[in-house]
Amino acid sequence: MTAILIHGVPDTHRVWDGVREELKRDDVEAWDLPGFGVGRPAGFGGTKEEYVDWLVERIEGVGEPVHLVGHDWGCMLTARVASVRPDLVRSWAGGNGPVSKRYVWHPLAQIWQDRVAGDRFMAEFDPVAFAGQLVEVYDVPGEPARAAMGRVDERMKDSILRLYRSAVEVGEEWAPGLRDMTAPALVFWGVRDPAVPVEFGRELGLETGARRVAELDCNHWTLLERPAEVAALLEEHWCD
Repeated sequence: MTAILIHGVPDTHRVWDGVREELKRDDVEAWDLPGFGVGRPAGFGGTKEEYVDWLVERIEGVGEPVHLVGHDWGCMLTARVASVRPDLVRSWAGGNGPVSKRYVWHPLAQIWQDRVAGDRFMAEFDPVAFAGQLVEVYDVPGEPARAAMGRVDERMKDSILRLYRSAVEVGEEWAPGLRDMTAPALVFWGVRDPAVPVEFGRELGLETGARRVAELDCNHWTLLERPAEVAALLEEHWCD
């Protein structure tokens, strides 16, 4: 049964490389979301709902229920898929992506959601400086931070703005559906995440009926800081 890994923002499938190296199974795929390292389908508007629809269509093409895993925005999108199409999901796992009515978007997200400030931010985007912030604020290792920011092109910038601007009220809109998830759930969370405090991981675990909420001693990018631990959690989850 295939396992599908979905990245967050601003990332591509490469953020999962360390975790994939630690996994024992070979039926694991990491997908790029449209606009993040790959093109966007014709007419794709980049809203959160369109990303969910895109994931649903891709998973339907697999031909059987999948083990679905997401981090950051990938967590939010996959949780939504598991809520609205439980028939497609054998198990679900997600981390550091809030789906809560109580969550207030972090300051950078609020900049991206503002049309004037967000457009200015992207026009002045400095990948070297932003990579430095990832290292200093989010404890991302230097090399992965610089590599990730080097992949932020104009299409990705536009995709980030479109996604965040569609998601101002995502908690209000998506949180009520979490209890419709029927797949066995796992939540993994970096407890030192300044953008999404661990309380929202605990809440997500409660709302999804998660078997476990694993609190890892790291920052937001669990996949880069604790790849072996995340891989071990997933292997155990998939075997249950």
